[in-house]
Amino acid sequence: MMKSFEMTDLGLMHYFLEIEITQKKDGIFISQKKYTETLLKKFKMEGYKTVSTPLDNNKALKKEDRSPKADESKFRSLIGSLLYPTATRPDIMYAVSLLSRFMHGTSQVHYGASKRVLRYLQGTKNYEIWYGVTQESKLIGYTDSD
Repeated sequence: MMKSFEMTDLGLMHYFLEIEITQKKDGIFISQKKYTETLLKKFKMEGYKTVSTPLDNNKALKKEDRSPKADESKFRSLIGSLLYPTATRPDIMYAVSLLSRFMHGTSQVHYGASKRVLRYLQGTKNYEIWYGVTQESKLIGYTDSD
């Protein structure tokens, strides 16, 4: 390809769109540790006690829960920031999608639940996804020519 097009070989990829990539002979690790640390710093949650689950199993989130209202702009910013790590952290996908239902009429309960997701991420920020190499791997891609 380098003969046909003008390009430079930059070597193995290590970091792309806030995703950290570690390539080895037997597979690839991807993570978002640095993004998670930036997120914790942005919302002043670094150093908080960690939790073992992203949501509290004993609390049901409701639209009307009679608790004081929270700052909707902060909540929207937090949920928007939490949507991006779901690309490498499927373990928070359900919690973030559930919390995104409460963008309007946000209460302190909803905001507290979203901060719990941050506390969970703090304890699990070293989690990575492993894509191992197999003999039968096929790379299939689709594109829209429009």
